[in-house]
Amino acid sequence: MSWIRGVTCQANQWRTARAQWRADMERFKDRKREADKSGKVPENPGPPPTGFSLLPWLLLGMGSFSNLLQGKTADPWIGALGLLTFNSLYIYVVFRAFVREAREATSTRVALVLMGLVTCGLALGYGGNWLLFFPLFGLATGAVVRTPYLRWAGTGVAVLSGIVSVTRDGWGGLSIAYGTWISTMVTAVILSLSEAVRELRVAREELARRAVERERLRFSRDLHDLLGHTMSVIVVKAEAARRLAGRDLTAALDQITDIESVGRQALTEIREAVTGYREGSLATELDRARSALSAAGIEPVVRQSGPPFTPQTEALLSWVVREAVTNAVRHSGATRCEITVAATADHVRLTVADDGPGTSATGPGPGPAEAIGGTGLKGLTERLGAAGGSLRAGPSPRGGFTVTAELPVDQGESPLPTTSGASAASAASTAPTAPRPT
Repeated sequence: MSWIRGVTCQANQWRTARAQWRADMERFKDRKREADKSGKVPENPGPPPTGFSLLPWLLLGMGSFSNLLQGKTADPWIGALGLLTFNSLYIYVVFRAFVREAREATSTRVALVLMGLVTCGLALGYGGNWLLFFPLFGLATGAVVRTPYLRWAGTGVAVLSGIVSVTRDGWGGLSIAYGTWISTMVTAVILSLSEAVRELRVAREELARRAVERERLRFSRDLHDLLGHTMSVIVVKAEAARRLAGRDLTAALDQITDIESVGRQALTEIREAVTGYREGSLATELDRARSALSAAGIEPVVRQSGPPFTPQTEALLSWVVREAVTNAVRHSGATRCEITVAATADHVRLTVADDGPGTSATGPGPGPAEAIGGTGLKGLTERLGAAGGSLRAGPSPRGGFTVTAELPVDQGESPLPTTSGASAASAASTAPTAPRPT
């Protein structure tokens, strides 16, 4: 009873396709109502592609069926059996032609060959209206056979129909050969284009979905890095202001002024993150790192050497500095934090190392950031990996915690111009900065 299961599965596929089409049409109607306000007409998904679209062509066989009913056909039982066999094979083939796996199955090809044999037998035996089964056979062939075999299949079917038609009805049968070739090629081209359009539509929807996912991931990373660092700096400076308020009001007001400045800068960066146009400046981020570390009672030591970087490299290094310093302020319990930026003509390395007891110094050396750290380090690993770099984070053999980022220098981008202010900041960074009193 395998044929019953096959029919049941085919019916289920039709119902599923129909339900999907109805759902697509409902979404189309909703979009159309919205488009009436904006003036942009949405794309109509159209009916689902099934073999029903090829069934009306069976009307070409009405002439032979009429001959059977009028008794003009010799051996009518054989003709009726051949007509039933041809129609059954045609329906089987065309309904399997719209599913790639079923279309390329051996059973479909065998059914197509059997249909060709039945067509030749009916055409040679009866001629006349029975020759019109050749265009139907060509239509089924075009529905099943696609490139690169379409040219040979279409030519072969046309030649076969021409030979049989000329043998049976003379040179007038060449029109049957022409009609067979046209039906084969046109059907194959139309169905191939329809399938390509459906695949492009699916690909476009998938690309749109992935673009949304990438934008969500980018925004979540930016928001985590921005707010995590900013909130940590605000908390540290607020604690410093509270401790200084009783004995040094001027120093406490300085901390409060810094809090206001950090808050305003955070608002600007969040707006830039939302629009996707934020590019970090390494010199600015190093200055903020000094301020945040000093406010937390951690001695900052910043060393920078090498040529200037491209804007993309500076932005990535700024994210690393921000995340590493935030972790040092929040978790390390360190008294000293060293930030080293060393660059050559084609390679740059950034190292942020603290001497805090927050992480055991007896553990293994720095490893991939996926294995150590939270969302921030994992997000940085993805950022640097996309740019061809790497990030390692872990306990240092000498104690404390070390974050190391390495990036190739993109030679295709023009580097940022150096300014006197940036040079002065770089020169000043070679000496330790004294921590503020607490």
